[in-house]
Amino acid sequence: MPYHPIQEILEDLRAGRMIILQDDPRRENEGDLVMAAEKVTPEAIHFFLKEARGKMCLCMPEDRADQLHLPVQVTRNTSFHHTAFAVTFDAREGVGTGESARDRAVSILKACDPACRPDDLVKPGHVDPLRARPGGVLVRTGQTEGSVDLCRLAGLKPMAVISVILREDGEAALLPDLERFQARTGLKMCSVADVVRARRERERLVEHVVTVKLPTDAGEFDCHLYRSVVDEPLHLALTVGMPAPEKGRELRHGDPILVRAHSECLTGDIFGSARCDCGPQLREAMRRIRAEGRGVILYMRQEGRGIGLEAKLKAYHLQEAGLDTVEANEKLGFRADERDYGVGAQILLDLGVRRMRLMTNNPKKLYGLEGFGLEVSERVPIDIPPRPENARYLEVKRRKMGHLLPEAGGAPG
Repeated sequence: MPYHPIQEILEDLRAGRMIILQDDPRRENEGDLVMAAEKVTPEAIHFFLKEARGKMCLCMPEDRADQLHLPVQVTRNTSFHHTAFAVTFDAREGVGTGESARDRAVSILKACDPACRPDDLVKPGHVDPLRARPGGVLVRTGQTEGSVDLCRLAGLKPMAVISVILREDGEAALLPDLERFQARTGLKMCSVADVVRARRERERLVEHVVTVKLPTDAGEFDCHLYRSVVDEPLHLALTVGMPAPEKGRELRHGDPILVRAHSECLTGDIFGSARCDCGPQLREAMRRIRAEGRGVILYMRQEGRGIGLEAKLKAYHLQEAGLDTVEANEKLGFRADERDYGVGAQILLDLGVRRMRLMTNNPKKLYGLEGFGLEVSERVPIDIPPRPENARYLEVKRRKMGHLLPEAGGAPG
């Protein structure tokens, strides 16, 4: 792909030109037309509508959306990529119906004005806002966060106009189509992965708090406590044969490191619940890493695949009434898996991990971590014999969530 250096992308945004932002091929695998919102003109809006053809949105940080009283459209977002659509709006003054290219430009520029107050906007309207996650692409590798981060890196207001690029037949433009679009328009292109790399070179989202020795039944580990600047929980990493975090960031291991990314499961890890096999997985990962003499167990505070302890127990209650694990999550308004891996990837990078052999049966973890600049050289299965109490649970994860398990059972990853 004819990607351009990030500095050229930033220069074009500062100059009021559009760029193409290509998504992770394993995610939406699409390209968006992007422009700094503060540079928008009616002519630019017309170009978006005529050439990109997809849904046009105004991306902004969550705190800016809150300032403008633009809440999310739904309290429980169950969309596949968790895109945070907010309530639509128009400018209160200076517009007609709100539909024209001129009217949309006026509304977007009004929202970009630092002096804009909630009363300066009317809702609903014709501008579709998207709320970017705190932490940007280092937390969620989406086009929303990528476009906002690019504007921030360019020294502009962190607000961007984006639109999915569609082919003439109405289907989303994929890589070959984006090349043709680029050749026809002369616009420069970068990828979300380029934005991740640019931000990684400039900043960190995790802070190492303390390291202690942790003797366990599997042997001794170094236990590292990390604080994230974008979420509340404290996370842990158990390591064997690894350098201290302050040295890890300068380390480039030649051989891939054995890694287990484990999400907290109070019921399984602590109480030995037979509803899942999280506890046995954790202990098996600890045993393997001790036996290998080098590796990392990333212990992320993502109880219940990211829905929290209260919701997990409510999901258990629904499962007792006959729903499976996916149906129970959806009944409560959640996706089957609410986890993201940006903070975990930052911890691994801080520990010096660049290439890894990942112990998992969950393919989402493979591309979830690779999207943040890590390389997974091998998937290492971590199969635990099923029990009667969790056989249905594991089968649902295999069948509905794509976990790489044998049909007779296995481990949930």
